Amino acid sequence: MATEIIRLVDVTKIYGDGDATVRAVDGVSLLVHEGDFIAVMGPSGSGKSTLMHILGCLDVPTSGEYRFAGEDVARMNERELASIRNRRIGFVFQQFHLLSSMSAWRNVELPLLYRTAHERKQTALNALAQVGLSGRVQHRPNQLSGGQQQRVAIARALVTDPTMILADEPTGNLDSRASREVLDILTGLNKSGHTIVLITHDPIVASVAERVVEMADGHLRERVAA
Repeated sequence: MATEIIRLVDVTKIYGDGDATVRAVDGVSLLVHEGDFIAVMGPSGSGKSTLMHILGCLDVPTSGEYRFAGEDVARMNERELASIRNRRIGFVFQQFHLLSSMSAWRNVELPLLYRTAHERKQTALNALAQVGLSGRVQHRPNQLSGGQQQRVAIARALVTDPTMILADEPTGNLDSRASREVLDILTGLNKSGHTIVLITHDPIVASVAERVVEMADGHLRERVAA
């Protein structure tokens, strides 16, 4: 049986108080196993961004249970949550969040600076090779196309050998060709065993995942194939 990576049980996130409360995530339950490729779809305001923050240990639920690889997230302090984010979750965002003054390999190396890691440069170069950028390792972000910058960001997510890759609208700033390249990379990573959770509003992007769930008004439902 595949290892359980995410277990959400009746998770709710409430903002505000009194009559001004908003249930951004409302009673969500979700299971993700090792090697899964799941897309979370939903329009703006559906609660998918709040759910992404909870999954990424960037926020904690108001109520309900969240276990990440068997560990109870609700019981973790901020230092423990930061360790999960650095070591076990690889983040890919719509905005690439690359440092303009650094080369590609230096950007990829950054997560390794927060831990005792040997051969950091070689590890970064290996990650860049995985996304097809061996010939661009010395280039700075302004010397790369948007698609190449996102591939650097994917390499940075890979460099810690994370338990899960969490990709939030990874093609949102890309043209159709670069989007296809990024999705092909994510698909290839999943086929090699990586667990991927993809957040998107675009059904075409979501279609690359093996499983699609939809957020609406804070609720989650499994999409049924036509």
